Amino acid sequence: MKSTPDAPLLQVEHLRTVFTLAGGREAAAVDDVSFHVGHGETLGLVGESGSGKSVTALSIIRLVLPPGRIAAGRVMLDGRNLLELGEEEIRRVRGPRIGFVFQEPMVALNPVYTIGYQIEETLGVHGLARGAAAKARVIELLEAVRIPDPARRAREYPHQLSGGLRQRAMIALALCANPALLIADEPTTALDVTVQAEILDLLRDMRREFNLSLLLITHDLGVIAEMADRVAVMYAGRIVEQAPVSALFASPAHPYTRGLLASIPGGTPGKRLASIPGNVPAIGQLPSGCAFAPRCPDRFDPCAAKPETTPVAGAANHDVRCFLNDVRAR
Repeated sequence: MKSTPDAPLLQVEHLRTVFTLAGGREAAAVDDVSFHVGHGETLGLVGESGSGKSVTALSIIRLVLPPGRIAAGRVMLDGRNLLELGEEEIRRVRGPRIGFVFQEPMVALNPVYTIGYQIEETLGVHGLARGAAAKARVIELLEAVRIPDPARRAREYPHQLSGGLRQRAMIALALCANPALLIADEPTTALDVTVQAEILDLLRDMRREFNLSLLLITHDLGVIAEMADRVAVMYAGRIVEQAPVSALFASPAHPYTRGLLASIPGGTPGKRLASIPGNVPAIGQLPSGCAFAPRCPDRFDPCAAKPETTPVAGAANHDVRCFLNDVRAR
């Protein structure tokens, strides 16, 4: 099956990833998740810690480790379902088709090898360059991600670089095989504000220069407003709202989205910041109905059941998983 020119680059359909808990019971960390990323588009995947964002990303590239497993769904790229590929085939997708910027570069980068060696090794594994050509390509990549004095930095180990430089090196590593899609999992976590802005600027420029599609995972709606074309809001393993960024910020349809937007700092000086009461339920402890109902200020009787995803009336490409949408549509 070949993809058509107007098809999304990445199409995730009804993805379900489960983990085996004590006693053998399975619980879903990702439950019936569907979204797409178009060619040259940035999709922001946003939600609190524990919402299932990182597990979704790892499921796409088949890096979920036991006791987790992908139980259902399809992940379509280039007209192929990545969940049906053999191990050798999926290795040829990781890197050449999908690059991944991990949340913590100090963990993702190998501490016993230099930055340059790790990029050279990746180039060699994918048959892109070896020897002197690979060394030259390393310098080009480090220059592209704006690492100063790249020849010297290539000879250094991860612990010798600052957090911002490690993140830049991680981006260079993710881009070295010229992927079509870059998945960036919380790329600005643990960086100071100035460095965060620099990394976001870098990702924006890399998207243009390398003609990338970008799946940007974050808990920061400010980052989403600045970087994304569309946004998918995730809560307790489910996508609860999807919309173009401008529509979501102007008319959020889900109480959880409204709560996230209300909690953004920058309101009236001296006024207490808004917050969503409670916490994201732990895996295996979801309520039987709407997962957000225990924290929702607008809950009512229908919330005892699981809501389905429905379009928001009068709004193009805006979907929400909430019974309140049914009431408003009447």
